Amino acid sequence: MAEDPWLVVGLGNPGLQYAGNRHNAGFMVVDLLAERLSVRFRSHRGRADVAETHLVGGRVVLAKPRSYMNESGGPVAAVRGFFKAPIDHTVVVHDELDLPLGTVRLKQGGGAGGHRGVDSVTKALGSQDYFRVRFGIGRPPGRMDPAHYVLRDFSTAERKELALHVERAADAVEVLIRDGLAVAQNTYHAL
Repeated sequence: MAEDPWLVVGLGNPGLQYAGNRHNAGFMVVDLLAERLSVRFRSHRGRADVAETHLVGGRVVLAKPRSYMNESGGPVAAVRGFFKAPIDHTVVVHDELDLPLGTVRLKQGGGAGGHRGVDSVTKALGSQDYFRVRFGIGRPPGRMDPAHYVLRDFSTAERKELALHVERAADAVEVLIRDGLAVAQNTYHAL
């Protein structure tokens, strides 16, 4: 019997107008993984763009839902069902307001913490037990509405370090798949 595939989903909003938004950090990380592994995304009937590849000898499916962030769950569940990825082989990469910019944290399970995309995924999968790679985007300045903040592009100053942060998050995904959660946490939570 073949080993179970891994599903790595980046959360974001489709369309060029959202490409540089803080909310699209998940897309940025999954795009970098696809680039590193020399694979291209193609349209999938599950309302997502997918790229199939291998990492550390195992099958990996990268996915980006084509729905808006708050409705990500349906496409994630459809792609997971199609590729038969178990919940413990499912990784969701998303932006995180409660972490400083560029901080990467990994966990398995837990609540959505107010993140509507994560909440949608949890509801659609019927489980919280998937892995999360949380990409820190920092808190909004002053009294800015968080919903407005996440839909703004990273600032010029933030973009100077953004590629480095995206690389670190992509590395964390690879370590999680290759070496497991504890090793990934020990490596990236210390930074």
